[in-house]
Amino acid sequence: MTDIFAAIADPTRRAILDELAERDGQTLVELCARLTARHGIGSSRQAVSQHLDILAAAGLVTAERRGRYKVHHADFAPLRAVADRWPIPREET
Repeated sequence: MTDIFAAIADPTRRAILDELAERDGQTLVELCARLTARHGIGSSRQAVSQHLDILAAAGLVTAERRGRYKVHHADFAPLRAVADRWPIPREET
């Protein structure tokens, strides 16, 4: 679970997850373009690739090869495990 917290501690990685949550199945080039256009994050492809590796190590991102390209998918199951471990009590109104 430590890997999950370390992975989501970085704002760029959270933005990557936001983009994959909105439109799953993106290539590295697509993610870089969306990060720049929508979040003002001008990281290099190499830097974004390293962020994706960290997210993958935490189980939050998977990738599949499609010809020359790698397509990335979000997997939010590890975050659900965190929420299940520490459920947030509902407030009485």
